[in-house]
Amino acid sequence: MDIIEEIRAYIPQCEQEERDKPVMLAFLAVHDDAFERSNLLAHMTASAWVISPDRKKVAMCYHNLYNSWSWTGGHADGDRDLLAVAMREAEEETGVRTHLAAEGIFSLENLTVDGHVKHGIWVPSHIHMNVTYLLQAEQEMLRPKPDENKAVRWMTPEEALSASTEPWMVEHVYRKLIRRAEPYMN
Repeated sequence: MDIIEEIRAYIPQCEQEERDKPVMLAFLAVHDDAFERSNLLAHMTASAWVISPDRKKVAMCYHNLYNSWSWTGGHADGDRDLLAVAMREAEEETGVRTHLAAEGIFSLENLTVDGHVKHGIWVPSHIHMNVTYLLQAEQEMLRPKPDENKAVRWMTPEEALSASTEPWMVEHVYRKLIRRAEPYMN
């Protein structure tokens, strides 16, 4: 199924998703370049909430850009297979291979990104129209990706909430993901 059809079929599970889903679909309907970061207004991204092989912890990366512990994820860069993007980014950022732990889209969110410099070029503030998947790691050993993160650690859900210094992400994204992941974790 095409990702736009998957998003259409996704049933929002909270008010944030009820409001973000139609915005995402409207954007996708009129922007042929929605999957390219060259669209400076907004573009599609994919993230993963990665649970440990024993299903007790989540992988968190100390993200260089945000100077905070955060989940894994990245830009679609033209790839409409957002599950593949999420899995690729999880492996690049943590060093672990993953498999799908929950079928289909796990959550949707439109995330604001402040303007910043990347590779010496100013990137204006924009929106990441994000699709999240629940993945399970296939091994314990983690390794950072120095150009993107300073460290990677397994954390209990409570530690993940405490470690992140992004209050909006903690309240509106990470708490939601932890709550939804409970049935999949020991």
